[in-house]
Amino acid sequence: MQQLNLPIYQHRTKIEEDKKLIFDSIRKKYVALTPEEWVRQNFIQYLINEKNYPAPLIAVEMALKVNTVTRRCDIALYNKKGKPIVIVECKAADVKINQKTFEQIAGYNIELQVDYLIVTNGINHYCCKIDYELSSFSFLKDIPDYKEISNK
Repeated sequence: MQQLNLPIYQHRTKIEEDKKLIFDSIRKKYVALTPEEWVRQNFIQYLINEKNYPAPLIAVEMALKVNTVTRRCDIALYNKKGKPIVIVECKAADVKINQKTFEQIAGYNIELQVDYLIVTNGINHYCCKIDYELSSFSFLKDIPDYKEISNK
């Protein structure tokens, strides 16, 4: 798999029926190792190990309804009260992040109303903070640590 712009983490992998699988420590099961899944699993480890997000407060592939369509949010991060505070959209490393990517995650946020949106392809990471009072957003230089945003 492609080297990402993240620290290097050890992952459990296996091959089953000619498919390469990676262990998802959040879902507690092996899943198909696609280029997008490689980014997701590494980004989850980054959030846990570098940004101090508690693993039990992370959800992967969380189903949500956008209008009448069921969608899946790649990663949702919660505070200790069980409220989602961040959603993350992961793309494969060779996928360019563009306006459509931000529209996708913004669509998820219509339902969730989180304060932070993160988009990553493992190479480039973008984080923006939503200001609901001003109906605006601002890009942050870095992804906030859990302690910075968890008390909201």
